[in-house]
Amino acid sequence: MRVAEWLLDSPRLGENTNVKHFAGRLLKQPAREGVVAAQSRLGQLMCRECGNARDRRIGQDLLRQAARAGDRRAQRELGLIED
Repeated sequence: MRVAEWLLDSPRLGENTNVKHFAGRLLKQPAREGVVAAQSRLGQLMCRECGNARDRRIGQDLLRQAARAGDRRAQRELGLIED
């Protein structure tokens, strides 16, 4: 989880598509286990970076779960998507 966040937040690395995919794989298991921060970050990543509707829908579901748990970042992101 921490490595994924560090990769995504790194100014230089965070823009690389391969790094984003790797970070997404690192976030997948914690998100499945209900870690709110992982759900929020993976949801954002999937909504912003994935080119297909299925992945964007999964990303929105993850954001909704995180938002219901009180994650402010997820709540803001959902507000941008659903407006």
